[in-house]
Amino acid sequence: MQARPFKLDGRVAIVTGGGRGIGAAIVRRLAQAGATVVIANRTLDVAEALARELAPDGRAAYCVPFDRLDRGSLRAMLDDIAAKHGRLDIVVHNAGRCPWASLEQLDEAKLDETLGLNLNASIWLAQAAIPHMRANGFGRILVTSSVSARVAMGGGAHYSAAKAGVNAFVRGAAFELARDGITVNGVEAGFIEKPGRGTMSAPENKPKLERFIPMGHMGSADDIACAMLFLASTEARYVTGQTIVVDGGSTLPETGFAVERQWGL
Repeated sequence: MQARPFKLDGRVAIVTGGGRGIGAAIVRRLAQAGATVVIANRTLDVAEALARELAPDGRAAYCVPFDRLDRGSLRAMLDDIAAKHGRLDIVVHNAGRCPWASLEQLDEAKLDETLGLNLNASIWLAQAAIPHMRANGFGRILVTSSVSARVAMGGGAHYSAAKAGVNAFVRGAAFELARDGITVNGVEAGFIEKPGRGTMSAPENKPKLERFIPMGHMGSADDIACAMLFLASTEARYVTGQTIVVDGGSTLPETGFAVERQWGL
């Protein structure tokens, strides 16, 4: 048995949206496991602060801008990373966003933004990574998905559609790349706490939401990061085309009433 499981020594990884929240937690876990991690983030100052945080512990991390989502730009970004380090092993597309809008109010700009960042970028990043990973005989393509792919929330039909597309893409890409030593997987995040950010984590809203989570509390960014670390590792070599649901059981009950009845809330 390995003394230190999930080792990533010598691996080169990129995490999009890696400056804060779930992305930063993934960066920390991959770096702690020994990987050289490229933090791709829209706001470079936030990413650079994380890189400085990791440096005293000897963790190798540096930053690149993540502000263009077209196929050519994403390919150039991954090619540059592979050229600099001689390899590219792990691609984590974590960046995502939901510009909330009811179906009646949804416009082309919000739909294009949602699909472009959540779904299209997943496809272009995976495509750009293939030659580098195939050359290594090893590759991990990972995407932060959402339980919104399987459940509904008002104002997010377009986001749910994008994440459901991500899950379908994970399966299709995994099938195509299975003989190349490249696995493709995702993590479906449930309600994850964002201290100081987001309406769901606000003090007045958090307790109301947590009543309907079987485990009784929101998850942390590190809960997602630990699942990503496993999927990025050699230990996950026989796992591909899957999404791991990390949601504290929130998608288990048929309704919130079932949770209230179970625990007498």
